[in-house]
Amino acid sequence: MTLDSEYDVVVLGGGAAGLSGALMLARARRSVAVIDAGRPRNAPAEGVHGLLGREGMPPGELLERGRAEVRGYGGHVVSGEVCAVTRAGSRLLVELTDGRTVRARRLLVTTGLVDELPDVPGLRERWGRDVLHCPYCHGWEVRDQAIGVLANDPMSVHQALLLRQWSDDITYFTHTGPQPDAEQAEQFAARGIRVVTGEVAALEPLAVIGAPLVGVRLTDGTVIGRDALAVAPRMVARAGFLAQLGLRPVQHPSGMGEHIPADEVGQTDVPGVWVAGNVTDLPAQVGNVAAAGATAAARINADLIAEETRAAVASHRAGTGPFSAESEARVCEVARGDRRHGL
Repeated sequence: MTLDSEYDVVVLGGGAAGLSGALMLARARRSVAVIDAGRPRNAPAEGVHGLLGREGMPPGELLERGRAEVRGYGGHVVSGEVCAVTRAGSRLLVELTDGRTVRARRLLVTTGLVDELPDVPGLRERWGRDVLHCPYCHGWEVRDQAIGVLANDPMSVHQALLLRQWSDDITYFTHTGPQPDAEQAEQFAARGIRVVTGEVAALEPLAVIGAPLVGVRLTDGTVIGRDALAVAPRMVARAGFLAQLGLRPVQHPSGMGEHIPADEVGQTDVPGVWVAGNVTDLPAQVGNVAAAGATAAARINADLIAEETRAAVASHRAGTGPFSAESEARVCEVARGDRRHGL
């Protein structure tokens, strides 16, 4: 599908947030285009979890259904990667890396985030399978297994205590992260969480194709058996293309990484630009980001309606609009004539 030259709303990002927002806008009879780079964060996962009615569905299948639904209401979904967004008069000009451009009255940014992982051999290759970060997303799949927590972030202690809900065999590897303080050490002892000091050198085995995780190898050569490993990535909003508008990622209040700040409905400080999903709400799951996309879309539609109403009122007052005083008088005269003829 090709891009038109201009839309009411252009959605950047074709994940759950973007497609949900586009669906809401298309059903509101807005011209809408979704530009999708095709790099969903949850692509390595076998299934989407915690999403009512779609539990366990492969991420690719969920997105394909979403794209079909948006297209079913006249929305456009196209492949492409955005390199810059600039202001062009009253419009926002979106530039793609392949040279295409498209203008938008409003912009909904749902490009998600990038997970910055510790530099441990074998970790990234297993990301989303037996290396995980969210127990609500993957905890059930590793329940009652031997789980390790790689400490690389202040949230790692919380992560270990949280995972204790899914398994009674939790090992906390201090690695490059903080040592548990006295209170945390007591909590670990009370919950039966083992602490192993020393830096982690690699995951075993390094070859991941068809080979489940066996253990964690420390720099001294010791291998400690584990079936799964949890890590807290640094999450950074994928939004460099907004820099020319003055929108740049800032530190998230949680300390988890960097996000694009917005109000409770996704409106940013830049007029005409909304955000939804992980680009602004770093820890949100699929259900949350889909809801955020729909919420932002409804507010965008309301904003467009307000703009269109102001323009209509100005035209009405000037006597140039379709509902000016002159045209209204003609309509009334016709109506009076209809009544005289018994119609």
